[in-house]
Amino acid sequence: MTTSTRLRRAVAIVAAALAALTLGGTQASAAPAPTVDVRLIGFNDLHGNLEPPAGSSGRIRLPDGSTVDAGGAAYLATHVERLRKEARHSVVVSAGDSIGASPIISALFHDEPTIEFLNQLGVRAHVVGNHEFDEGYAELRRMQFGGCHPEDGCQFRDRFRGARFPFLGANVYFDNGAPAVLPFTVELAGGVPIGIIGATLEDLPTVVTPEAIEGLRFGDEVEAIDRTARLLASWGVRAQVVLLHQGDNTEGGGPDDCRVTPGPATRIAEAVSPEVDAIFTGHSHQQYSCSIVDPAGNPRPVLQGASFGRLLSVVDLRIDRRSRDVVRAATTARNEIVTRDVPAEARVERLVEEAKAKSGPIADRPVGTITADLPRAGAASGESPLGSVIADAQLAATTGNGARVAMTNPGGIRADLVYASSERGEGDGVVTYGEAFTVQPFGNILQTITLTGAQLKAVLEQQWQPGGPRILQISSTLRYAYSTSAPVGSKVSDLRVAGTPVDPAAEYRVTVNNFLAGGGDGFTELTKGTNVTGGPVDLDALLAYFAANPGVSPPPADRITVLP
Repeated sequence: MTTSTRLRRAVAIVAAALAALTLGGTQASAAPAPTVDVRLIGFNDLHGNLEPPAGSSGRIRLPDGSTVDAGGAAYLATHVERLRKEARHSVVVSAGDSIGASPIISALFHDEPTIEFLNQLGVRAHVVGNHEFDEGYAELRRMQFGGCHPEDGCQFRDRFRGARFPFLGANVYFDNGAPAVLPFTVELAGGVPIGIIGATLEDLPTVVTPEAIEGLRFGDEVEAIDRTARLLASWGVRAQVVLLHQGDNTEGGGPDDCRVTPGPATRIAEAVSPEVDAIFTGHSHQQYSCSIVDPAGNPRPVLQGASFGRLLSVVDLRIDRRSRDVVRAATTARNEIVTRDVPAEARVERLVEEAKAKSGPIADRPVGTITADLPRAGAASGESPLGSVIADAQLAATTGNGARVAMTNPGGIRADLVYASSERGEGDGVVTYGEAFTVQPFGNILQTITLTGAQLKAVLEQQWQPGGPRILQISSTLRYAYSTSAPVGSKVSDLRVAGTPVDPAAEYRVTVNNFLAGGGDGFTELTKGTNVTGGPVDLDALLAYFAANPGVSPPPADRITVLP
């Protein structure tokens, strides 16, 4: 049976079940119209963080600016169980990116431990994020339906059964227009159907490598959600929820703040069908809980729970049994912190310990030392201590290719490197293979290309994008200034390589990863590079740098100068 046939058959089965349910509801329409309360419990961007994340990745900002430690699969499971016990009817959902860019205890086993955790958690619906496609569509199907990895086999356990929940994506198609992922699922709560629609970001091709999504295309989010909402409504499913792997950025605040910089999630939330009663978002790793008015003038919750399992997004719905629609005035929404002051859920804790034990011989191997924390966030200019070290490592690894400059994307840096020893006991200042892997988990290949000075400046100008700036992390050989007030396209000045002003007509050898070389993250100017020479994997470059430079210290933030 082909994937397209399987998807069509699944939709047909759901349609038949809903038709039967609709008939039953019609016969009972004369009865009183009581309501049923349903709790939706969501999370987003877990990225295989089964252990409590370290550094700033394991803290949540509170309204007063202080922070609290948060996250860890076993604690998350405990909080979910509490929230379930408080409500008679509940549904657990994910807004995407549960797998991909994961720490080594999950990634070493192709994220099979994380899928098992989601099964244990009782997840009922999961939209595909961009990272669900990191290893390609065939691997996403394996995550859904099970089976051993085609190259590595079953390394975590003797058998992998796949997810016991559907991956959703109403706007994911094959090139011929057929659906590549289920567009929706339906859950029954107290006899009332709830439609759950999944949609991922339309511009997903800009944030994954082209080979990972070969044969697929991604459509407009609003069109796909509205089409699916109409279909569900025609079947009598009037209570509808969207899992949207797209998000906005915030201006600070606590978990329930709504100081959001309006972006793609707000645009979508303002436009999608009034049939939709709540929207869980993801992708931007932000924390917010907002109420946004739909096209009919009614408010509905739109929220996101940071990332790495640090927050749970909770939406409480009241549904009228007769109309099967949500009583919007009774809806409440909030984010809850996954604190670590609760007992760890025993079964999940055993799963995590199993993954730690099986990955330990590789993960715990020391690979270098640092003298202080190397955070991935840093100066107001956008450069960070860890980003600078990574760029320097990539330059050092490709000098044989003639590289004079290296640049890397900030989204490819997934965690801090902290000085303090972890609970695994490697010692203060010791960097382990597992920690380095968590920082650089993608396995991107370094490529050295030739750019003219004018093209190099054009690349840097592309850092200012509609969704906000994406400041590339640069090697110590590159220096420049940018103006905050200058128009987009004319922000960069005083561009120098090795202390010498850049000649627009001269050629420079520049190292980037293959994701950026393909135009990823909107850096399309890099696709114009010529004379491509391959290099090592980005993680290997970082490991070699640590081996050659014991006691790495945070570099000064002097590579980028900010002007008015």
